[in-house]
Amino acid sequence: MPERTSDTTAATTIVLADDHTIVRSGLRMLLDAEPGLAVVAEAGDVAETVRKVRAYKPDVLVLDLSMPGGPSLAAFPSLQEASPATAIVMLTMEDEPRFARAAMRAGALGFVLKEAADTELVQAVNAAAAGIRYLNPQLGALIAAEPEAAAALPDSLSEREGEVLTLVALGYTNTEIAHKLFLSVRTVESHRAHIQQKAGASTRAELVAYAREHGLLES
Repeated sequence: MPERTSDTTAATTIVLADDHTIVRSGLRMLLDAEPGLAVVAEAGDVAETVRKVRAYKPDVLVLDLSMPGGPSLAAFPSLQEASPATAIVMLTMEDEPRFARAAMRAGALGFVLKEAADTELVQAVNAAAAGIRYLNPQLGALIAAEPEAAAALPDSLSEREGEVLTLVALGYTNTEIAHKLFLSVRTVESHRAHIQQKAGASTRAELVAYAREHGLLES
């Protein structure tokens, strides 16, 4: 579908990013039918999303959690550099609280399940445009019922470094960790280097022993 070129100065502008053309078409019809909202561009992968956000600097980016070209959350730094004022609303089929937590931690203002997009997406976009966080109510209830544990981490390890260390100790590769935590492989490698420096460990066996010693492998 061609990009919108008409005047949208009075509307909340939106870039819509999803790798399924049919899904984008349906979401565009939903959003464009709402007074005050205007989809100005679409994207089908991560790289194209960054380009469209840089070109259009929309008020809101509606972003599929799983996109070709790498984990969507790993692209947040590039998206935020391309258009710092753009609010991001994540759209996904993943209904586990950890995905919502990861998205909000990365900087998303909205998290909507695709199964509820017809009733929630417009509300989430309007909230994000106003700087207000929107979380799918079902996930919000789960997160409230099962709050994320705040583990005491040794040697000034950050929360993210603790997550990476635990997965390394459990045998996951850097690539697998990147996919699990929605990070780039390079970011995982950087975290791992910092962990090794802080822990005084240089081999995986030493990292496993360190993680076990500090209780990071307990269920």
